[in-house]
Amino acid sequence: AAQDSEFKQIKLTEAQIKGFIAAQEDLNKIASKLQGDSEELDEKTRSELEAIAKKHGFASFEELDLVSANISMVMAGIDPDSGEYSDPVESISKEIEEIKADNSIPEKEKKELLEEMEEALKMTPKLEHPENVQLIKKYRAEIDKALQ
Repeated sequence: AAQDSEFKQIKLTEAQIKGFIAAQEDLNKIASKLQGDSEELDEKTRSELEAIAKKHGFASFEELDLVSANISMVMAGIDPDSGEYSDPVESISKEIEEIKADNSIPEKEKKELLEEMEEALKMTPKLEHPENVQLIKKYRAEIDKALQ
């Protein structure tokens, strides 16, 4: 979901993050039904998802899904070892500069790499709510554990 430029970035609240973490156990129980396209969910599964979302303080499953996408976007930028956040847009830009400066890469390969990186850069949205990073860092261990 994080790569989908259609998704709306929101300012996360502590309650949303706690609700997201708490909802994972219930979501995992019906995860096998969620494989495939969400457009094709049957009514029963859809109502189970709505019930899980509401049980954990969300207005709808759509809201839970949006919170999930925003959390994933920030988690993707957190270094698993250092715990530091790097904006993916900045990371990709830095990588592009390193590739351009690296004379050990054959020209043809360099051109392909740069095209891929430029494409990745276009597909990566800039983080609109940097304050989400601190909040997610605070709950990172719980989020990681919940997603396992």
